[in-house]
Amino acid sequence: MEITLNVILIIIAFGFLAAFIDAVVGGGGLISIPALLAIGMPPSLALGTNKLASSFGSLTSAIKFIRSGKVDLNIVLKLFPFVFIFAAGGASLATLLPAQVLKPLVIIILTLVLIYTIFKKDWGNVRTFSKLTIGKAIMFTSLLLLIGFYDGFLGGGTGSFMLFVLLMFGFDFLSAAGNAKVLNFASNLGALVLFIILGQVDFVYGLIMAASMVIGSFVGAQFAISKGVGYVKILFIIVTALLILKNTYDYIIQLLQH
Repeated sequence: MEITLNVILIIIAFGFLAAFIDAVVGGGGLISIPALLAIGMPPSLALGTNKLASSFGSLTSAIKFIRSGKVDLNIVLKLFPFVFIFAAGGASLATLLPAQVLKPLVIIILTLVLIYTIFKKDWGNVRTFSKLTIGKAIMFTSLLLLIGFYDGFLGGGTGSFMLFVLLMFGFDFLSAAGNAKVLNFASNLGALVLFIILGQVDFVYGLIMAASMVIGSFVGAQFAISKGVGYVKILFIIVTALLILKNTYDYIIQLLQH
């Protein structure tokens, strides 16, 4: 692909915006992947290139949240290598099965997430998390590993799903965002390794977008930490609604083409 100033500016602008949103509530792929497709990048290459850029972005925001004390390191560091492995497994499966088979299920789950968040007024405002029982720990771990696998396989809304699971177990929106970002970095990294092995990464465009994502992630994480739970919750609702609309649109287009 020919590198032009217009293309570079598009990648930088949308990379920054995607990383800003992703740092707070996830869903940045909603912006960055269409941007890469818009410049003429094939879908599989766009997914791999986006993983390269978003890995830099998620690492930046994860470090910012860790330094602010919003991450439970004793929990996420234990899960990190397993989420990495499951994401790599999901990415390998994506080479064998069409990712579209999961679209209807993703739309339904995201819709339920949105409805629950809107109507559960005080949910996520105050942290009620306490030590997990064995049963809850198994469920907690299983859900996050499943989401890690999903990130490698399809990816849309991974950060939002992780945040939702953390909220279910008593984290407030801000600490859920911080912990989700560290685990999202693990799943990005796992999928990225597989995409690199398969030769589905454009390193030139990926590193250009990565540079803008590092800045966007830093600003987004700073915004979340300074503005607090209320702002994160509002942005979570908006991004989840957009994810539902985008996935529904893609699924309808897919049905019309067959």
